[in-house]
Amino acid sequence: MSDWRPSAAPSALRLRARVNALIRDFFADRDVLEVETPVMSQAGNTEPNIASFSLDFTGHIDAGARTRWLRTSPEYPLKRLLAAGIGDCYELGRVFRDGEAGGRHNPEFTMLEWYRVGWDHRQLAEEAAAIVQAALALVDRRAHVVATSYRQLYRDALGIDPMLAEIDMLRAALGDITVDGDGLNRDDWLDLVMSHRIQPAFPADQLLVLYDYPASQCMLARVRDSDGDAVAPVPVAERFELFLGPLELANGYHELADAGEQRARFERELIERARRGGVLPPIDEQLLQALDDGFPPCAGVALGVDRLLMAMLGTSRIADVLAFDFARA
Repeated sequence: MSDWRPSAAPSALRLRARVNALIRDFFADRDVLEVETPVMSQAGNTEPNIASFSLDFTGHIDAGARTRWLRTSPEYPLKRLLAAGIGDCYELGRVFRDGEAGGRHNPEFTMLEWYRVGWDHRQLAEEAAAIVQAALALVDRRAHVVATSYRQLYRDALGIDPMLAEIDMLRAALGDITVDGDGLNRDDWLDLVMSHRIQPAFPADQLLVLYDYPASQCMLARVRDSDGDAVAPVPVAERFELFLGPLELANGYHELADAGEQRARFERELIERARRGGVLPPIDEQLLQALDDGFPPCAGVALGVDRLLMAMLGTSRIADVLAFDFARA
């Protein structure tokens, strides 16, 4: 017999309401506008490691494309608002990712995404850390903020240079952790080293700002020609991630504003999806047009609110912070 009861305790749901109120107060104090954007879109997410839900519209054909995609983040419509001159803005709402269900994942979850015009990724990382600290204060906690580059983190933790290390060296860095390497590329091995060797050792009371990722992991970020290393300078993606202890909370970019380069990245992602036998969602042409028509210099970040609540409550189960998890929805 199915269990009708909530998956989260009443105290967790009350904490969620307090966090939502804190977020809105935080941005109101900084004159950042709350907006709402569509949950369904004509375009999907082309990123190979993210699967989108789709559905079919059965109304009149004049309404547009019948296949619609549930958003995996509000990023693309928020960027269209930025191109239209809305200024600093944020959205707090539900997003959807297919195939992601388990202890730390729910196919439907809450994301906070915001953009700051005229800022770069390092400036935005400081604000992201500040909102996490404000949330932790609700449960009488505070974290020690540490900032370091992606390259320096690997050097300090394992004595290897992630920008130059060959796959065999990355495989060796996993030690006795066995992985089926068939079809994995160099970035996949870097991710495995991070998730299996480096990330688990992060102190629980540390708020880590990790910035300047390999250029091959640029996602939607700008690429800078050199990281300024004195020995072997390399291009880097102006991207950051935020970790509270071993838990990844946020991913942000100094946003790419070049429509031609963004199209090329989307097309490369579709090629990779095809190689894996995945679904090929349509590219967001309206986003590309917005970038082409005058997208402002800015930085943006997405923060997982459920992940933040999990950290605040000290639980490894996302069900503990959801009124009804996927199994009970």
